[in-house]
Amino acid sequence: MARISRLEKTLSAQRTALIMFDSLNGYLHPRDPAKVKFLDDRNILPNMQRLLQGARKVGMNAFYPSGAHAPDGSDTVARLTDTDMDLGAADAPDAVLKPRFYADSKDAEVAPELAPAPGDVFIPKHRWNSFFQTDLDLQFRVRGIDTIVICGGSTDVGIASTVFAARDLDYGIVVARDACFSARGNNNEFFMDRVFPRMGRVMNVDDIVALMIA
Repeated sequence: MARISRLEKTLSAQRTALIMFDSLNGYLHPRDPAKVKFLDDRNILPNMQRLLQGARKVGMNAFYPSGAHAPDGSDTVARLTDTDMDLGAADAPDAVLKPRFYADSKDAEVAPELAPAPGDVFIPKHRWNSFFQTDLDLQFRVRGIDTIVICGGSTDVGIASTVFAARDLDYGIVVARDACFSARGNNNEFFMDRVFPRMGRVMNVDDIVALMIA
C-alpha cells in the first residue's frame, strides 16, 4: 500500500504548499492606527515573513489566493445579513456587505514584505473560499501537493472557509496559529482551539518551519 503523506509529520517541499491568504497591503498595512497596533502587538507580519522564509529555504512553493473584486461591483451580490463584517448592526444605511478592497488598487497588491518569488502562484479569487471557482486545486494536483500550510486573515472568514474546503477536498492541513488573525472578539482563539484541531494541525510558525524539509 502506498504511503499516505497526510499522515507524515514532516512537511515535504514536494508535497506541501504554503498558502499566503489575502497577504495584501490593505490588510497588513491598514490605515487605521488601531488595526496597525493590533497587528503589531501580535507580530503578524514578521511571523508571516518567517514562515515564508522557511518555505523558501526548503524550496516549497507559496500560493497567494487574493481578493480581486471588480471595482464596479459586478462580481459581488447584495444579501440580507444580521450584521456587517465587524459584527455591527446591519440596519444602518451603510451596512451592506461589500469587499474591503478592489482589484487594481494599491490595497489589493501583495504586501512587499511577502512578495511572490519565481515559482510562486498568484490566485485571483472572488469569494472567501480560496478554492471556489479558482484553479487552486488544479495547481495543487498537477504538482502532487496533498498538504497545505495556511496563514493570513481573517481567521473566521477566508481562512476558515478555505480550511473547510481543503478538508472536504482531502488535503492535509496545518494552520499557523501565530500568523493568522481576526480582530473580532475571540473568534481567532475559538477557531484555533475548537474548530481547526478537528480538521488538521494547529501550530506556531517556529514549529511549522522546523518540520519543513526539501
